[in-house]
Amino acid sequence: MRSRRPLAAVVAVVLLAVLAGCSEEPEVVPGEVTVAGEFGVAPEVTFEQPLVVTEPSVQVIREGTGPKVEEGQPILLDFYAVSGADGSVINETYSGEPRPYLLSAEALGVDIYQALDGQRVGSRILHLVPPDGSSGAPTVAVFDILPTRASGEEQPPRDGLPVVDLDERGKPSVTMPEGAAPPTDLVVQPLIRGTGPQVAAGQVITVQYVGVKWTDGAVFDSTWEEGKLPASFPIGVGSVMQGWDAGLVEQTIGSQVLLVVPPDLAWRGTDNELAEETLVFVVDILAASGDPASVSDGA
Repeated sequence: MRSRRPLAAVVAVVLLAVLAGCSEEPEVVPGEVTVAGEFGVAPEVTFEQPLVVTEPSVQVIREGTGPKVEEGQPILLDFYAVSGADGSVINETYSGEPRPYLLSAEALGVDIYQALDGQRVGSRILHLVPPDGSSGAPTVAVFDILPTRASGEEQPPRDGLPVVDLDERGKPSVTMPEGAAPPTDLVVQPLIRGTGPQVAAGQVITVQYVGVKWTDGAVFDSTWEEGKLPASFPIGVGSVMQGWDAGLVEQTIGSQVLLVVPPDLAWRGTDNELAEETLVFVVDILAASGDPASVSDGA
C-alpha cells in the first residue's frame, strides 16, 4: 500500500470523483489546455508547449452532482499532474489507489485547497499553477473528487440483523438485536447497492468502515472518527480477515455492506482481545484499484 504523503509535498517539489460518466467530447480551456476522458480514468491533457501560466486558475471540467466538500472533512482524490514545459508526468494516482486527505490548507497546500474547497463530489477540476522559485515550469493538474460514502439503491435488510442508522455525513451507528445469539456463519447483507463495477480478488479497495462487537455493540475501530481518513486494503488475497475477503469480493463499488463475522473468520490468535468475538462491520466501498490478474495462484 502506498504511503499517504501530503499533496502539499508534491506542490513543494514540483510546483505545483458515484459518478463515472460516459465518454464525452474533450473539454477545452480556450487557448490553453484540453482535457479529455471519463471521470475516474486518467485524463488526456494536451496543450501547446511550453505552456505559459502567469497566475493560478481553476476550471470545472465536469461538475459533479454529489455534496459539496467541506473544510476539515475527508476528501478522496484521483489526480494527474504534468509539467507545462513538456507535458511530462509529475505525479498521478490512476495507476494505483486514490488518495484520501483532510480538506485543509495544511494537508493540501493553499493553492490546491482553494481550488477544491466547495466543489462537488463527482467533479473533475483543472488547476493551472504558475512556476515559482523551485521550478521554471508551470504545473497542469487534473483532480477527480471521489465519494467518501456509499451511494446507490437501498436494500431491505433481513430480520434479526443489527440495525444500521446513518447521520447526515453517512457515518453509521449500529444497534445490536436485543437478546439474539450471534450467528455462527458469515452474514453478508448489502444495505446500499452501488452502481460501479464489481470488486475483484487482488484489487486494493478504498473504504470507510465501522466495526463493533456483537456482545455489547461497542465500537472498536472506525474510519469515521474526527480526523480519520478512508483506508485502503488488498482484498481477496488473505491480507485482511477471511470474513472481509469472502464478504466484499464481487460487491459493487459504491455499495454499503453489513458483515457479521464469526470468530473463526475474524482475527486469529489468543493474544488478540477480539479473538473470541463475533464482529459486526459496516463497510462503504469507495473505490477498487489494480489488476485482478495480479493475484498469485497461491493466494
